[in-house]
Amino acid sequence: MTFRCQRDSYAREFSTTVLSCRPAELQTEGTGNSKNKEKLSGYHVVLEDTLLFPEGGGQPDDRGSIDNIPVLRVTRRGPEAEHFLLTPLTPGNQVQVQLDWERRFDHMQQHSGQHLITAVADHLFGLKTTSWELGRFRSTIELDSPMVLPEQIVAIEQSVNEKIRNRLPVTVKELSPDDPEVEKVRGRGLPDDHVGPIRVITIEGVDSNMCCGTHVGNLSDLQVIKILGTEKGKKNKTNLVFLAGNRVLKWMERSHGAEKALTALLKCGVEEHAEAVQKLQNSAKLLQKNNLNLLRDLAVLTAHSLRNNSDREGVIVLHRKDGDSEFMNIIANEIGIEDTLLFLTVGDEKGAGLFLLAGPVEAVDMLGPRVAELLQGKGAGKKGRFQGKATKLSRRAEVQALLHDYLNSQSAEE
Repeated sequence: MTFRCQRDSYAREFSTTVLSCRPAELQTEGTGNSKNKEKLSGYHVVLEDTLLFPEGGGQPDDRGSIDNIPVLRVTRRGPEAEHFLLTPLTPGNQVQVQLDWERRFDHMQQHSGQHLITAVADHLFGLKTTSWELGRFRSTIELDSPMVLPEQIVAIEQSVNEKIRNRLPVTVKELSPDDPEVEKVRGRGLPDDHVGPIRVITIEGVDSNMCCGTHVGNLSDLQVIKILGTEKGKKNKTNLVFLAGNRVLKWMERSHGAEKALTALLKCGVEEHAEAVQKLQNSAKLLQKNNLNLLRDLAVLTAHSLRNNSDREGVIVLHRKDGDSEFMNIIANEIGIEDTLLFLTVGDEKGAGLFLLAGPVEAVDMLGPRVAELLQGKGAGKKGRFQGKATKLSRRAEVQALLHDYLNSQSAEE
């Protein structure tokens, strides 16, 4: 059967009857930065008819409410649409269905936009659509071609927006499966569980396509289409990325906001942003190079100072806030005293950072893992060096005590 939402995509509210209600569970998707999924216990409600579109044809499902109870998911089960609610409804009762119109109209714009782009890409360049995805922030059309040229993108975008300005009607027609006209309609096949008439969406003079989704009644409701570019797809295919309607306006608002912020930060006009950023990057690279050279020189001087210190008692310890693994290894190379234990750290003296233990191979092999454990870090070593990352550099004194205890025990044995 076709639902009310398919017969009238613009209807926002109507009354219908509850046919059934049964216990069900819903696996939710992680939200925000959380990837944890949650299983909700609720009910699958089937109505005599529905305004809420169940997912299908690349289009996500609608949201809305039934008697002010939120509908969290709508799925198709054969000829029926199941609505997931957390509250049960009584079969036989009359209920009021309300649609989340903002979500629906967005889906209508993206879906009709996809039909239009698909038809124009095929007509102009023979680029066939193999699949598409209506995403939360952008949509993609998979084209059966390893490459789409920039000039082809420009031509497709110009053509689809010209058709939007021409206010071409979009109509829905239902055909019986054995109607000869079905053979003339573009489509990628019907679902295995499809029953009933076949819906055909026609953009006047442009395209006729089998589709179960909700669509605008006139291309003027698309407002505008912006093709953001292409990405490499799978198996010699190309993904065309686009926005339609209100999504273009939101994208322009974000882009304009970013431009204003960059203008204030860079102290130049929009046309000069790229050049200004390039200059900053070049300056940063030069400063970084100079800083590394100074750090290497400092490491050599530090190593000489430590090596000439007669009060080291078999253990040399040094901590610096600034530095990296290379800085510590230069010091170890320059000191080069095989009978001395060298313990170096860089980073936040009370937090995380890097460490290096160098000295006699046997001593380092035994002490290295214990040093990493004390600093609550991880590391590895070979040939008299053990280095890694630490989360508790505040425990450096405990490491120093460990090293002295080791040396004292070695002296006692001798």
